[in-house]
Amino acid sequence: MSEVVEHRRERLEISPSLGPENSLSYWWKTVHPGRVIWNFLCIYLAKYSPSLGLKRVLLRRTGMRVGRAVSVGLAVVFDVFYPEQIEIGENSIVGYNSVVLAHEFMVKEWRKGPVRIGKNVSIGANVTILPGVVIGDGATVSAMSLVNRDIPAGELWGGVPVRKLK
Repeated sequence: MSEVVEHRRERLEISPSLGPENSLSYWWKTVHPGRVIWNFLCIYLAKYSPSLGLKRVLLRRTGMRVGRAVSVGLAVVFDVFYPEQIEIGENSIVGYNSVVLAHEFMVKEWRKGPVRIGKNVSIGANVTILPGVVIGDGATVSAMSLVNRDIPAGELWGGVPVRKLK
């Protein structure tokens, strides 16, 4: 999938807030509002679509790289600002009500970075994946987890924050 790095933070682009207020106040200076509206419409139509094929088509229209036979559960939300930073490998599952982020707006800075989900990955329900994370091929993430670090191929991880389970 990707090179091994010490921390996900090394994959992030980190920029200071573009003014005196918190960085989210200036989101429109980091990405075109029309692009965000398009992404929002595609992602939210996919969020409630019962058709897995239609979900894949809609998500690809945002610039996401979605592999063959990817299954995205009901109510899953992807980053509306930078969906092109997200890649999901073939035959992977993203469980119900999960969130995949490619950005973080903080008070004094904002960050964006790629999310790479490998092939044959199982992500449980209600999982949050932060930017800069790589989940290796064949890995499993248990439900209700916060993925704030890389998960090696073929391993089972879970918890808040995520840790190896076996």
